[in-house]
Amino acid sequence: MLGALAALPAVTTDMYLPALPEVASDLATTTTAAQFTLSGTLLGTAVGQLVIGPLSDRFGRRLPLLIGISMHVVTSLLCAIAPNIGLLIGLRVLQGFFNAAASVVAIAVIRDRFTGSDAAKLLSRLMLMIGLAPLLAPTLGQAVAGIWAWRAVFYSLALIGVILVVIVWRWMPETLPPERRLSRARKGSPKTGEPGGYRILLRDRRFLAYAVIPGLAMGIIMSYVVGSPFVMQEEYGLTPGQFALIFAVNGVAMVISSQVNASLLSRASSSGILRIAAPILLVLALALPVIIITGAGGIFGLVASLWLVLGMQGFIFANATSLALDGYGRMAGTAAALLGCLQVGLAGLISPLVGVFGGSALSMAGVIIGCAVVMVLVLATTPAYRRGGQRGRRLETGQGSNAAAEQA
Repeated sequence: MLGALAALPAVTTDMYLPALPEVASDLATTTTAAQFTLSGTLLGTAVGQLVIGPLSDRFGRRLPLLIGISMHVVTSLLCAIAPNIGLLIGLRVLQGFFNAAASVVAIAVIRDRFTGSDAAKLLSRLMLMIGLAPLLAPTLGQAVAGIWAWRAVFYSLALIGVILVVIVWRWMPETLPPERRLSRARKGSPKTGEPGGYRILLRDRRFLAYAVIPGLAMGIIMSYVVGSPFVMQEEYGLTPGQFALIFAVNGVAMVISSQVNASLLSRASSSGILRIAAPILLVLALALPVIIITGAGGIFGLVASLWLVLGMQGFIFANATSLALDGYGRMAGTAAALLGCLQVGLAGLISPLVGVFGGSALSMAGVIIGCAVVMVLVLATTPAYRRGGQRGRRLETGQGSNAAAEQA
């Protein structure tokens, strides 16, 4: 259930991908403007998480979630009848805003009940469901758009939202009882379980370091998501069906790596895995322009390189997210919201650069390399990196114990 909720934003994005060129043609707009319907969704999600996260700490997880998914249904129906690109972009921003409820609550529910390596393992398993979105959503979207045109994709998203509302209403328990909810009137710190709002989180350099890392990873993913429909279909001449198949194959990489990461966590710390994965990601990203310029392997060489680059994200997202949330048990919704906002906000700011720089394969590779470089620099220059390794393992264990004691 949590996996389905966490995957809703990804499904909302990925079902729409094969239809991007058709949207640009049907609404008589540019490629860059069509790509902003994706970036706008991400930016809306970033803002929505900042609003919905604290609300879930104050009113519980279920109510904000039900309202958010219900509004997702409404905005999906409105997107289906949008007459121009400007209105469609605006509605996609709203759709992202309300989608934020699904991703924030899914992560907060895990933090309500688990900490440390246990939370990281569950987040890795959650990536299995999120990774299924690239496997299934583009193919489903292509099938729907191929029969009823691109607007039918949004009717399908509305139907998915209705199903999720029913599932949550019937089967999702409230994981934040009234006695653990935060009151607006109380002030304090996470150590006492009282809210200091985003001010406390923004002053925590360790939290910010771990929060920026998955944001850069999301920037890599969304640069691929935004650029690949045009690169694969227009630059390499693939059909929409072939593109959907390749997109699914690349989605397998994140599914596999997230499950390998969950297994590795039985023998290694989250911070230790993170410190090794980021440099490897940079090396793999640097191979992309070489393959594109030389044409080595053609489309198969490019897909293989992207497969490896995207696969590394499974070792980054869950570990960085778990480490960022440690120590914020009573502020799980607020912490997850700021974490998600930084992730999605960075991705929303980074991904349009692919179109700005020309929308080519080299543009996509350049943005991916830039994200990988910054990620390694963050790890190399912040306390989050210097406290890695065995000390990181002790830190995770200690915080997990504190959080468990707090919940008990």
